[in-house]
Amino acid sequence: MKKVCKNIAHLRHLKGISQEFMAEQLNITRSRLSSWEEHRAAPPIEMLIELSGYFNISIDSLVKIDLTKVQDLRDLLKLGGNRILFPVMVDKEGNDLVELVPLKASAGYLTGYADEEFIENLPRISLPYAVHGKYRGFPIKGDSMPPLETGAFVIGKYVEDLKDIKDGQTYVVLTKQDGLVYKRLYNTMETNGYIQFHSDNKAYLPYQILAEDICEVWAFVCSINPSDREISDLVYTAIQDIQTSIAGLRLQVN
Repeated sequence: MKKVCKNIAHLRHLKGISQEFMAEQLNITRSRLSSWEEHRAAPPIEMLIELSGYFNISIDSLVKIDLTKVQDLRDLLKLGGNRILFPVMVDKEGNDLVELVPLKASAGYLTGYADEEFIENLPRISLPYAVHGKYRGFPIKGDSMPPLETGAFVIGKYVEDLKDIKDGQTYVVLTKQDGLVYKRLYNTMETNGYIQFHSDNKAYLPYQILAEDICEVWAFVCSINPSDREISDLVYTAIQDIQTSIAGLRLQVN
């Protein structure tokens, strides 16, 4: 429970409140709160529920994720009600970085998208044009969405609410059944609870998926085709950099 103890202290500091004030709001003694923050005791489940509501963060995030990396509570985005998306990372020049899901990692994204370590190990790049917000790049496979070709990347901006899906626009979607797909969406949740998926290649028939079976949605911002040499080099370099870092870590361990 070491993480949760660190998180309680860190989140309290981010709120800018004293132990006395927080203890009073939670209807507990200051000494009890202090024992948690100093790792002398761990909060029981009923208090984890209280703390989750108090900080507006899921219990899962409170217990499993090191929130000390977050420096502003406003930067925490709630995902699916049970996890968080960390703030935008920037390079030394202050440019927003785009996280990339390499083709080899895309098959594991369905199980790794909520895993802190999986996301932290994704390569990141700066695009040669400005982007602001939480972005992620996803590899494209197949021919269902021409002119994009296999090997291309779609850069998407995170959509917090399925209600924000705009009919006829394209999105990268993570679904429980199919994993990552890139399609043109139509929102029919209010009438039948489904999101409609359409391919631009008419050889592929439209289909629908229940909204509750959709894990993530990323709105199309731009695409990177393999023929875009300048950007493809950035992608290749970013992936090589992270592979080199991982190899170095392995050598240190051995």
